[in-house]
Order: sequence, then C-alpha cells, then structure tokens
Amino acid sequence: MKVTSSSFQDQSVIPGQFAFAIKDPSTHITLSSNQNPHLAWSDFPKDTQSFALICHDPDVPSKGDDVNQEGKVVPASLPRVDFYHWVLVNIPNSVQTIAAASHSNGITGKGKSAQQSPVGTAGINDYTAWFKGDASMEGHYFGYDGPCPPWNDEIKHHYVFTVYALNTPSIPLTGPFTGAEALAAIKPHIIAQASITGIYSLNPSVAI
Repeated sequence: MKVTSSSFQDQSVIPGQFAFAIKDPSTHITLSSNQNPHLAWSDFPKDTQSFALICHDPDVPSKGDDVNQEGKVVPASLPRVDFYHWVLVNIPNSVQTIAAASHSNGITGKGKSAQQSPVGTAGINDYTAWFKGDASMEGHYFGYDGPCPPWNDEIKHHYVFTVYALNTPSIPLTGPFTGAEALAAIKPHIIAQASITGIYSLNPSVAI
C-alpha cells in the first residue's frame, strides 16, 4: 500500500498554506490558510471495505511551561507526546484520494463541525484540548487543522499522515471521538496501512 501527495513530498517540508500558522518576523507567527493537503492512496488489499485516515505529530512537548515564551526555548531533550491533527474514519472503499482544501480551507474559530467533512466520519483533533479555556477559540475541532509547533522549539516536528485499509465497511464512532479512540476502534480491522510524513517548524533557527 502507498500514500502520496501532490502537496508535499515524503520527509520534506509542508508548505505554509497547509499549516495553521506560518513564520512572522515581527510577531513570531501569523495564522495561515490552514488547507488540508492532497492525499492519494493505492495498492491496497482487494478485500478492503473502508479506509481511515489519521494525521499526528509525535514531537509535541510533554510540558507546556516554556512553549512560545519570550527568552525561553523548548529543549530538544524534553519528552514528546502525540498530537492529533486529523481523524477520519468510514471513508468508502471507492474513495482513493482527498483533494487539497476539500476538508479545511481556513481557520474556524471554535472549530469546524463534523458535517464539514465531505467524506467519511470526522473525529476531533487535539486543538480541541489546546484551546480549552480560551473564550474566543474553545470548541470541538473536527476534521483537519494544520501544523502550529511552538516557535521556540529546538526541534522540527514531523506530521505523519497514515491511511489504514480496513476489513469492515464502517466503524461505530459518533460524536467528538479522539484520535486515540479511533485508533483503538480500527485496530482489530486493519489489513494494511501506509504513511507519508511532512516536516515543519516555526523556529527560524531550526534547519528544515
């Protein structure tokens, strides 16, 4: 099974249009167009009945004390955790591509609804937890929202887009289900999977 993208190459930099934020020389970052990238998959098993798609960043700081703080850095030595950017199940087996900007085309304060995903059943991404307590942004963030790593992080972040071929036509998940919940639900049904990884940083001192 293979996953490809016309938006970026495997292990290459994700263009800013597919990110939540881009670099700004005066304010560190500014919000971006937040489009989902194009993805396509092929060479999956003939008995595939549906697909799932999950994008996660495994490089997120496990502690947020120094995140985006003037005069501080997020050290490379800090333990890292997963952050889910896109959770989508129940993609029909007839679908083998997702067009750029079809699931996200701009930042939606308080999050997009599940119904804004034109195919499949969308779960929530981890901006839901990130913005909790922020009166202007708090909400359920369904579908795709792109990279926005700390602008003072010493490491580049990796964004892993994985497509799973499943032996069931549907996964019984509804409401604001998470990436971890989706992975647990699809695990018994995975018959093949493939990934493509993009890299991104908002720190001008990090080479990417």
